[in-house]
Amino acid sequence: MLTGESLPDGPLRIEAVSIGSNSTISSIICMVEDAQGSEAPIQRLADSIAGPFVYSVMTISAVTFSFWYYTGSHFFPDVLLNDIAGPDGDPLLLSLKLSVDVLIVSCPCALGLATPTAILVGTSLRAKQGLLIRGGDVLERLASINYVALDKTGTLTEGKPAVSAVSSISYKESEILQMAAAVEKTALHPIARAIVNKAESLKLTIPVTRGQLTEPGFGTLAEVDGRLVAVGSLDWVQERFQRRTSMSDLKDLETEVMYQSSEGMSSSSYSKTVVYVGREGEGIIGAIAISNILRHDAESTVISEFINASLNPWQKYKAITSLQAAGHRVAMVGDGINDAPSLALADVGIAIQNEAQENAASDVASIVLLGNRLSQVVDALDLSRATMAKVCQNLSWAIAYNVVAIPIAAGVLLPQYNFAMTPSLSGGLMALSSVFVVTNSLPLQLHRS
Repeated sequence: MLTGESLPDGPLRIEAVSIGSNSTISSIICMVEDAQGSEAPIQRLADSIAGPFVYSVMTISAVTFSFWYYTGSHFFPDVLLNDIAGPDGDPLLLSLKLSVDVLIVSCPCALGLATPTAILVGTSLRAKQGLLIRGGDVLERLASINYVALDKTGTLTEGKPAVSAVSSISYKESEILQMAAAVEKTALHPIARAIVNKAESLKLTIPVTRGQLTEPGFGTLAEVDGRLVAVGSLDWVQERFQRRTSMSDLKDLETEVMYQSSEGMSSSSYSKTVVYVGREGEGIIGAIAISNILRHDAESTVISEFINASLNPWQKYKAITSLQAAGHRVAMVGDGINDAPSLALADVGIAIQNEAQENAASDVASIVLLGNRLSQVVDALDLSRATMAKVCQNLSWAIAYNVVAIPIAAGVLLPQYNFAMTPSLSGGLMALSSVFVVTNSLPLQLHRS
């Protein structure tokens, strides 16, 4: 990680805080690569039987010819009276036609079309509605999801946080805001922008900083007026300085800032986050409450209670790993670079593409919600299950058709019922089986979540 400053009428000074594999971004990239490398696509049922199916049909055709030519026509002489044997009742003609009927009526096409047609219709439908699904294997994995983990900032919330309260132990509130804004001036996180915007709206003078250090998911540290100032989570800020603020002062500080933040706001419509401000030699000196409006569809989308909150990227990654180790199939929903490792690790990563957000989440996610609506997560889950139901229907039809049609084409009904297929009838049935698979997939276009 590099930080720098431009000195008045002087050179640009660059300081390397951490380099190479020790940098935060390098660690995140490694986790993303490890998660993506360990992921394997599901092997479709059709792929496993399509190859052997062709050889099986060829074998059945050869057996059909051999049976009717050498044995069947002798055991069942009446079959030679059927039109398929020709006017002279030729066993060779009968055997040839029945063996050819087996080859014609068998339909590997229906097996091959069963999965891709349903997936094509399903993915194209959602693409029109702003839901980008990267591959049919994603739908297969999504259909088996039984646990959905969601990021908060920018995912459950609108991603437009604002400062709702500032509280201090010994400084003026404006001074706390000035120091925090100075530290967060060049940070990219939405909370950092909210602090800077608040200071600028109050026309506060933002001091110049030196040697800035940012740890994604934790906080930001910089030198302000000769002393280090840290802004971030409680534990992280406390660890930056040798002097620690007493627990009673911290409790009073948190209570005060949350009380101020709650005035005039509906708790059900806002998400609140508290960031702490610490200074070298003093410990924590203040707290800033950040309020973020919940998405209008958040409450209707999330149907179970939260189990973890205020997690950094590594804790999110660990939480996903724990859920998977417990046997859950996990989908992760996020929107920023902090979520990238978890999105890549999850069985299905779902990225909400917010305006002006970094694209790391979208790059590693299996599904991208271009519509920027949380309810699209439910749509994706519902679509995946409907699509895989169609795949199962298509495969069931294709298998059932071949199981019934091939024996009939081989002449199983000929001795008792004097019924045999003709090559033209076999060809028509084969074509209809493929048409049925395609037609059965088309109603997915009418599917509504």
